[in-house]
Amino acid sequence: MSAMLTSLLVKNGLLTAFAVIGITMWISYFLSARLTRGKLHGSALAIMIGLLLAYVGGVLSGGKNGIVDIKLFSGIGLMGGAMLRDFAIVSTAFGATLSDMRRCGLSGVISLLVGVVLSFVIGAGVAYAFGYTDAISMTTIGAGAVTYIVGPVTGAAIGASSEAMALSIAAGLVKSVLVMVGTPFAAKYIGLDNPRTAMIFGGMMGTTSGVCGGLAALDPKLVPYGAMTSTFYTGLGCLLGPSLLFFATKALVG
Repeated sequence: MSAMLTSLLVKNGLLTAFAVIGITMWISYFLSARLTRGKLHGSALAIMIGLLLAYVGGVLSGGKNGIVDIKLFSGIGLMGGAMLRDFAIVSTAFGATLSDMRRCGLSGVISLLVGVVLSFVIGAGVAYAFGYTDAISMTTIGAGAVTYIVGPVTGAAIGASSEAMALSIAAGLVKSVLVMVGTPFAAKYIGLDNPRTAMIFGGMMGTTSGVCGGLAALDPKLVPYGAMTSTFYTGLGCLLGPSLLFFATKALVG
């Protein structure tokens, strides 16, 4: 019976992946509500559980792709692959309009530009300090510090190695978790208690999952305002990463 069930789950790998992710999200939000009273958002816990499962899967299978190397969970590789990633980017962009951007005002525009460039510079600087001194690797890892979506999009466009792209995703995930966890604690020190500051915060931090998760734990009414600018942040990063920021990095390091 168990063999038949395993065979059925393997043959329907993508459906199995959706079920696994759904159960993981349910557990994460349950633990968030019961153990932290929402202070640590469910999305942050889900990311941590996902990273732990990837590590355990890699150790058990001896492979290089984490839990995907276990045949039963191979569908997660498709679910988390480039196809659905790019679909998520496009669907997120369709959720924002230029008229919404105008409502953010000049402060929203400035926060977007400063947020993208500052995150990139910090990420590229850390990459350089750890020995990644070529322009392609620095740009890819720096773009990952913008968001974990911008990193692989930029890396694929400029021909980065799989190692650099993996590091860019890791950098973006760390940033997302830190923003998600730290937002409720930092809010009172930065005046994050109204729609205007939520929009500026979204433009500075940029990681949509981190900003939305953090604001949801702080005040759910602020989420749409932070999401508004953080959505544009991802799109702006995808535009600037493989173009202006790459050329600027190449001019600096050769």
